[in-house]
Amino acid sequence: MAQELADRRDIDFVIWEQLEGEKYLDNPVFDGFNKKSCTMIINEARNLAIKEMLPTLQEGDKIGVHFDKGEVTVPECFKRPHGLLLDGEWGCLMVDQNMGGQGAPPFVASAASEYFMGGNWALYTYAAMGGSTAGMIQDYGTQELIDTYVKNIVSGKWGGTMLLTESSAGTDVGALETTAVKNADGSYSLSGNKIFITNGEHNLCENIIHPVLARIEGHEAGTKGISIFIVPKYLVNKDGSLGEKNDIICTGVEEKHGIHGSATCSMSLGTKGQCIGYLLGEEKKGMRIMFNMMNEARMATGLQGLSYASSAYLLALNYARERIQGKDIEQYFDKNAPGVPIIKHPDIRRNLLWMKSLVDSMRSFFYYMTTVGIRAHVSGDEKEKEKYNGIFELLTPIIKEYLAVKGHDICIQAMQVYGGAGYTQDYPVEQYARDCKIASIYEGCSGVQALDLMGRKLPMKKGMVFMEFMGEIGVTIASAKEIPALKELAERLEKAVGMMGDSAMHLGTIAMDGKIKPALAHSLPFLHAMGDVIMGWMLLWRAVVASPKIENASKKDQPFYEGQLKTAEFFIKTSLHETMARFKSIKETCDAAITISDEGFGGL
Repeated sequence: MAQELADRRDIDFVIWEQLEGEKYLDNPVFDGFNKKSCTMIINEARNLAIKEMLPTLQEGDKIGVHFDKGEVTVPECFKRPHGLLLDGEWGCLMVDQNMGGQGAPPFVASAASEYFMGGNWALYTYAAMGGSTAGMIQDYGTQELIDTYVKNIVSGKWGGTMLLTESSAGTDVGALETTAVKNADGSYSLSGNKIFITNGEHNLCENIIHPVLARIEGHEAGTKGISIFIVPKYLVNKDGSLGEKNDIICTGVEEKHGIHGSATCSMSLGTKGQCIGYLLGEEKKGMRIMFNMMNEARMATGLQGLSYASSAYLLALNYARERIQGKDIEQYFDKNAPGVPIIKHPDIRRNLLWMKSLVDSMRSFFYYMTTVGIRAHVSGDEKEKEKYNGIFELLTPIIKEYLAVKGHDICIQAMQVYGGAGYTQDYPVEQYARDCKIASIYEGCSGVQALDLMGRKLPMKKGMVFMEFMGEIGVTIASAKEIPALKELAERLEKAVGMMGDSAMHLGTIAMDGKIKPALAHSLPFLHAMGDVIMGWMLLWRAVVASPKIENASKKDQPFYEGQLKTAEFFIKTSLHETMARFKSIKETCDAAITISDEGFGGL
């Protein structure tokens, strides 16, 4: 049976075979979950995504959201599946049980989300985005704020957002102009304007709760002076009922390149001088608190890139198996030779395997990160907890940037398999390509992630976190060297890991020597090269797991396991060559992009 959205067999392989997910289920934090129940959850998510959400994907894209006098209406076809998402508590699958969520293992919740995002990301976020909002209130709010908002947001009865960006500030959040003035009752009056607010206004819930970054009047400029506030669309009475409308309004929605079913809003606060907000946490700690939510958003953005890539790849694969065009190249001069499916053509096969190698490794990488997060959270060993916290922080910008960019690249190549048909709106690959592009832009664009990796993450503990991460790869390489069929691949990956370490040290050294701009000019190429190495690691790890299972595998599983070895071979013997060339380029550290004059760019 042709797979849709995500390869079900591959998800099982990653969770239960590669990552040995059952060992995590023994922890009391996942009490009530076992392999059987987790499998049922993923199966139900798959059914809901394919049967209820996917049919709304193209319709929602064509209809889009409608703005009229401050109100936003989503496509009518969204209402039924949105209700099913709430009824099944799918939006809070990973949220802690003490907050009203289900507390599912993160790798299981990620598998469900992979299906939901591929089925219709815009629809899914209306139900799921509030989890991070609720999490911030739970962690930093007063008991009154927790009691008032958390469970209503987690249930999806109320929505959640993130009001961060302003037109005058953009990525420079410290330059924001939204202000807050303390009132006699301890609340604050806010005034300002925010843009690009996902789900800032819509008609799928009765109230929307906005975390808002603002500067309390008189506090210093820059990020150090920023606080964070909870601003509800409707004020909430003491008995929990909804009160009067707060002075926060939607002033418009963006007409976007993609994700047309997602309400991306401009929001105005305090036009009447009556926008009430409540301080979350301490004054001037807004950026620290918001970054908890931002890191969750960056992980979700990486998963978004993977989900689009997986969906587009499977569409291209199925099309290539069905589309009859041209003869087999070895029968080219035989005028009586029959036409063959295009999957028989060498360049199509190369393209498909390139896509497969990335989708597989991206999935393994993302799910691996969920297990790193578990170990950092539940380990009773402080050294182990510190180690995996560090690795999680180190790899977060790569999850966000690499999966977003490669996800889009895969969508583009999926269109290529369709040829001209893929460029039309008759097939959803065109929409996946449009929808996926945003993933590399929001929650911190490419350069921001590279700056985070080089400026903050690589230097952690004087480089020891990076060394511990390379040690994790070394474990897989050592295991692969013991398998004759994988020994050469292990040695090639080992060489790339060494070049990665040298390049990181080189960039750090020249930055310390005062050449910070040339170093930063090569930080994004380094991030992507590091991502390539991680992909090679994940594929080699897959091959190590699959190799001993081939001989005794069932007729159905044998090609799957053999495919793991071929996929690793393809990536390590083709794509990794380009990566090593990139490391050589980084070591040269050409400074032309810095030394060229502004006028030298031309266009005058």
